[in-house]
Amino acid sequence: MPTPVTVRFATEEDAATVGALLHDFNTEFESATPGAAFFGERFAALLLRDDVLVVLAEDDAGAAVAFAFLTLRPTPYYRGALAQLEELYVRPTLRDEGIGTRVLTAAIDEVRRRGAGEMHINVDEIDHDTRRFYERHGFVNIEPGEDYRMLCYLREL
Repeated sequence: MPTPVTVRFATEEDAATVGALLHDFNTEFESATPGAAFFGERFAALLLRDDVLVVLAEDDAGAAVAFAFLTLRPTPYYRGALAQLEELYVRPTLRDEGIGTRVLTAAIDEVRRRGAGEMHINVDEIDHDTRRFYERHGFVNIEPGEDYRMLCYLREL
């Protein structure tokens, strides 16, 4: 039986919780992490911004089990913002229960309500499960009308 969850938008009071989830996410995938406390401090500031959105899923006991972190930025292509889904994480023991879908749907609904015209997400090419998840929800890596893949390049500054 799927775990019942409540999906809501995080506030600055949730900063430590969101920081802990991001730390757990990075740890699970063996990515560098400065630690939950550091992330909690960052989210304490980020959650005060109008261009940042965090969606939380909590179980019946109030424990956070998933989150999505999004940023909104101006773009000349739409009257509204471009939404960037920075992170989406569901605790491993609760995957495949629809929690990620509920969190993503809440995020999409909210950025749409805020007038965003498009949402981007970067996914590792080898992460087939995650790619299938986003494709199942309408995301593509081929620009409409084209026949080649879009790529994301980055440079640490």
